Amino acid sequence: MPNKKPTKVRTRFAPSPTGDPHIGSIWTALFNWLYAKHHHGNFILRIEDTDQTRLRPGAENKIIEALRWFQINYDEGPDIGGPYGPYRQSERLILYKDYADRLVTSEDAYYCFCAPERLQKLRLEQEKTKKPVGYDGHCRSLNAQESFKRVQSGELSIIRLKIPKIGETTVNDLIRGRVHFKNAVIDDQVLLKSDGWPTYHLASVVDDHLMNIDPVIRAEEWLPSTPKQLIMYKALGWTPPRFAHLPLILGRDRSKLSKRHGSTDILKFRDDGYLPGAIINYLALLGWNPKTSKEFFTREELIDKFDLNTVNKSGAIFDNQKLDWFNAHYLKSLPTLEIIRLAKPYLEQVGAKNLTDNQLEQISLLVAERAKKFSEVPDIVGFLFRQPDYEAKLLNWKTTNPAVTLQKLKRLIKLLESCPESDFSETNLEDIIKTVINEEKLGVGETLWPLRVALTGLKESPGPFITASILGKTKTLSRITQAIKKLS
Repeated sequence: MPNKKPTKVRTRFAPSPTGDPHIGSIWTALFNWLYAKHHHGNFILRIEDTDQTRLRPGAENKIIEALRWFQINYDEGPDIGGPYGPYRQSERLILYKDYADRLVTSEDAYYCFCAPERLQKLRLEQEKTKKPVGYDGHCRSLNAQESFKRVQSGELSIIRLKIPKIGETTVNDLIRGRVHFKNAVIDDQVLLKSDGWPTYHLASVVDDHLMNIDPVIRAEEWLPSTPKQLIMYKALGWTPPRFAHLPLILGRDRSKLSKRHGSTDILKFRDDGYLPGAIINYLALLGWNPKTSKEFFTREELIDKFDLNTVNKSGAIFDNQKLDWFNAHYLKSLPTLEIIRLAKPYLEQVGAKNLTDNQLEQISLLVAERAKKFSEVPDIVGFLFRQPDYEAKLLNWKTTNPAVTLQKLKRLIKLLESCPESDFSETNLEDIIKTVINEEKLGVGETLWPLRVALTGLKESPGPFITASILGKTKTLSRITQAIKKLS
């Protein structure tokens, strides 16, 4: 297994497959990927599956699926391999046992024989007396040889890191600068559990070192763990990587982003019809300042400009409305054929079948004009594929008398009956209807409002000309006829 310092940057995304990939995890992956690619380095996917009790079947596949949807492509990982594999921690257990034993041998770690019942009682007493919760060092001073004999005899034990109880440990964080921790208040962290499985702290240190990861870019919540890991690096005689702890993602109420702020499942955003490029653009600007007023960036521009020095220390607020704004911009920028392709699954939800190319093109214009995301397509164009259902009074423009409205609709149906199906285009319909309105002084609002309602059944809807063009002559005349019946 290679174990020499790399000549180029190597970052990693190391999720635990315990649930669906969420906004925060993809954000961390994105920043690691941007940093690696900015420095012409490698980006690695490592699956941290040591907490077997919390694993969820299929979670790893969803992580990979999400990364591929975003095109956050990794250079090494569990499904593609690489020179530093395996890339699942469950396949590296012998390594963690070896390094835990080394720490015990050097007396930088020790065997702990405390029963779970004792530890639970200790915790309850500490909470009751409002003391810091943590291990009390009960087994810390046990004779090493005696401890080894107890282990050899089969007595259950765990391995704990022996934290120095004097001095302090300083983290030189690439985002936060120097952060100091007093060793006296750092807990003697469990490294290896009684079943032989490592904790996050041991496994991540061993893997980051053996995989030559530098820098380690991760969430702020891991900052308190960093002094423990630095102590471990020193005990093992290894040069630690640089660390960068990203700010938390917050909801609009400035509390940590969670399900109560709405879904944070990243694949749910995909199913809701968001575009990966829009989400990437928005997430990149969460907590990072590109030092420009520009808001829309290509992936190449993000890679070129990304700099950890301009990542904020304070929490980044996730705003769904802002994301919708980004997505609407990206949606409008799509080619017509791409809008049609992405809209089709949502059109099928409202029974849209056998549409002509011209109808699809016009529907794409409505989607581009009105949709913030593709899941809104059924609401935007659903009226085209169902019979309008509305009260007759909605047909009247402001305070217009129903008899006047009826007169306008009868004039319109007569006009449109004479229009050939081949001329039923948006432009032509607008020309002939507006010409008659002007020549006969019918009144724009009094005429076009009832036409719009007759065709859509809605108070707010697309314009009547494009609607009539998509519906075609037969359906247009049928809907106007139904409106006339309502008023009659």
